[in-house]
Amino acid sequence: MLEVLTGTGLASAAGLNAYVPLLTVGLIARYTDLLPLGPGWQWLEHPAVLVILGVLLALEVTADKIPAVDSVNDVVQTFVRPTSGGITFGAGASAVTTGDLAAWTGDAAAGEGGGAWWPILAGVLIALVFHVLKSAARPVLNAVTFGAGGPVVSTFEDIASVATSVLAVVVPLLILVAVPLLALIGVWAWRRRRRRKAEHRGTAVPGCP
Repeated sequence: MLEVLTGTGLASAAGLNAYVPLLTVGLIARYTDLLPLGPGWQWLEHPAVLVILGVLLALEVTADKIPAVDSVNDVVQTFVRPTSGGITFGAGASAVTTGDLAAWTGDAAAGEGGGAWWPILAGVLIALVFHVLKSAARPVLNAVTFGAGGPVVSTFEDIASVATSVLAVVVPLLILVAVPLLALIGVWAWRRRRRRKAEHRGTAVPGCP
């Protein structure tokens, strides 16, 4: 169960920043015994992979702080963040046996390896949800603050991604609080965007010729 919470937390963090949880998993697995990776995920702790992830993280952090560029970056990340979510959930839950998967899914075939894809699919979906909420809120924030609020919120998202990634590995039970809280903030921002769009349409119509 703790492995599933770890995977959920890492996938959620990937929806905010694709490379933070990947780098977190790689570094913790390489330098500590807190997250022993399964055979299929040990490539994440390879030094070359860690360097590449570090460079990609620097590029992502920079792009996400520049108004307009951050929205373009979000479009590109539509494919990257869910992929990262699938990888990190799979890596975080790699201690889960196929027998456990069979018990959870009720699928006898899972005990023979047929359910091994479930953690990856779950991670993709979780990261995609958080990515959509993040991407929907950012354009509104940039418009309201004339671009000034974007870097501030982006920094908060980076910090939230780091904190969630670390908590997912060190104290998985806290993910039961952290992930719903992040989701609530994202839903609030999304609803605020819809409300502003409705208000804009309402004020634009009377002025039409």
